[in-house]
Amino acid sequence: MVQPHEFGPMFEDFEVGGIIPPLPSLTLTEADNTWYRAVTGDQHLSCADQTIYRALASSSGALANPGLVMHVSIGQTTNATRRAIANLYYRSVRILRPVELGETLTTSTKVLGLRESAPKGDQHRGKVWLGISTVSEAGPIVEYERCALLPARHGGTGHADEIPGPSDPSPLDSLVALVPNWRLDSLPSSPWPVGEERTDPLRDHIDLAAPFARSTFNQAAVHRDDTLGAQGRRLVYGGHVQALAQASLTRILPGLTHVVSWDGCDHLGPAYEGDLLEFSHTLIEELPVASGRLLRLEVNGSTVNGGSGHVLKWTPVVWAP
Repeated sequence: MVQPHEFGPMFEDFEVGGIIPPLPSLTLTEADNTWYRAVTGDQHLSCADQTIYRALASSSGALANPGLVMHVSIGQTTNATRRAIANLYYRSVRILRPVELGETLTTSTKVLGLRESAPKGDQHRGKVWLGISTVSEAGPIVEYERCALLPARHGGTGHADEIPGPSDPSPLDSLVALVPNWRLDSLPSSPWPVGEERTDPLRDHIDLAAPFARSTFNQAAVHRDDTLGAQGRRLVYGGHVQALAQASLTRILPGLTHVVSWDGCDHLGPAYEGDLLEFSHTLIEELPVASGRLLRLEVNGSTVNGGSGHVLKWTPVVWAP
């Protein structure tokens, strides 16, 4: 494996079972919640209002935004993907518990599989399948997998592992154990028939993309260096689009309390700084749990200013009253 002081690994530098050298651990603070809100507009109630969280959780602490937790975790995996051409998807995401400010996040990344891809012109490429776990001093936080496309020096590597695609939806009753022991009676409830699609009337454009990447330790060069993107445009980190999608969902579903899992998060097209995005949300399934409901949603994001069109399909399971 290429060492951290080098630019980053090529496809041939990976070995199945290999552990990626870690990036620094990060202690979350109120400043992190604040910049995340500034970049995304996320209005997650129990992160924005500490009195709400303390009443819900019977805690004297403050809640870290679950989106922030995910993007710090993802950023901490990117020693593996400094040279990434694209991140193809996330799968089997489980957010095991809410995280409070003051916890220190540490992430480990293991290579699960390698598969050579067809070359594009004279560029050789391969898929790298990664298994990821993030913990703090208070215990496990999140587990998931992601698949990245990386450049290869040449073809004929012989890597042909079966790499799964985006994960199938988990039964909602298998996720009940991930729901925190909180009372949601005081939060706003939003009646929403299963099957109904709701489009957020508030479109938003992507800005501060490079600071977002830097703040989460995201090392992928295509998010820093505009000479590496198509037509000299800097490719936006796909998770930035997902973060704006979650922010949109907090407007459509203001009582959203916890993001429990992602069935998947598929980046269907590139996004660039300045793109104007629109999000639609469809309720797929619900299950009453404790004082709230587990809700499976499909969230689609599209550019509306002549960009790539459909750029995101995100399928979260959330808990809300």
